[in-house]
Amino acid sequence: MSEITLAVRGLRKVIGGREIIRGIDLELRRGEVFGFLGPNGAGKTTTIRMLVGLIRPTAGTIEVCGYDVDKQFPQAMSNLGCIVENPELYGYLSGWSNLQYFARMMDGVDEARIREVVELVGLSARIHDKVKTYSLGMRQRVGIAQALLGRPKVLILDEPTNGLDPSGIREMREFIRFLAEKEGLTVFVSSHLLGEIQQLCDRVAIISKGEVVRVDAVHTLLSRQERVLWKLSSPEKGRQVLEGLTPDVERQEEYVVTPYQEGEIGRWNRALVEAGVDVLEMNRKLPSLEDLFLELTGGQSID
Repeated sequence: MSEITLAVRGLRKVIGGREIIRGIDLELRRGEVFGFLGPNGAGKTTTIRMLVGLIRPTAGTIEVCGYDVDKQFPQAMSNLGCIVENPELYGYLSGWSNLQYFARMMDGVDEARIREVVELVGLSARIHDKVKTYSLGMRQRVGIAQALLGRPKVLILDEPTNGLDPSGIREMREFIRFLAEKEGLTVFVSSHLLGEIQQLCDRVAIISKGEVVRVDAVHTLLSRQERVLWKLSSPEKGRQVLEGLTPDVERQEEYVVTPYQEGEIGRWNRALVEAGVDVLEMNRKLPSLEDLFLELTGGQSID
């Protein structure tokens, strides 16, 4: 079992008499990128604010590297870095001066550590330029550098690719993977870009109406929804044959659609042929995370 760096148990939040978060349980491991997705009003932002100590939960516990956020706040926060929404930086100062400013608020962060994080985020060539001259992607990197100053074990990023162009999104994705795989950080990422989450994350949690409806490895989530599209000489007769062999058979335009079961496809094919139905085409379809998200949340839009 990998080291658990962030543990959330029975997390609840009531605001104005309304239960916003309803008993969330999560465990994040060292060196993984964990995606957090939720439709509008699902409670994603409220959860993140509780994780980073901005608001207190009504019930439940949050532990960062074994430290309880409520009871051992300084120790817990010393192991956590975060950017909630956009990094707040002083545009009239250089990136270096911004990092110096934040370093003064932390114990044990010297100029050697500042140089280390600057190199880590790839800003050595521009770190002494004023922040107001930086692109959005560079500002995001300075924000991540600031979050890494205290050598956290857990990094929480809220919409880290927001506003970036495709090149910037790719660079940020590669950088986040580097932090997890080479530096051993746990990176918790919220995003509305489902395609990015699919490419970036090891595991994902989907939250809807204050509850986590699914947590699993991205590949596992998608493989469970894998389908086979059958193009048949007689679609209606073929559908009736397949319904006698497997549940969850449906018609989609010119195709009959079944679940994908590796050991059964040959048998189903033979049954169709023996029933006088020619198989004109057969395709496996692995759905996107967007397909799964819409199915699990009843078609609600993402944050």
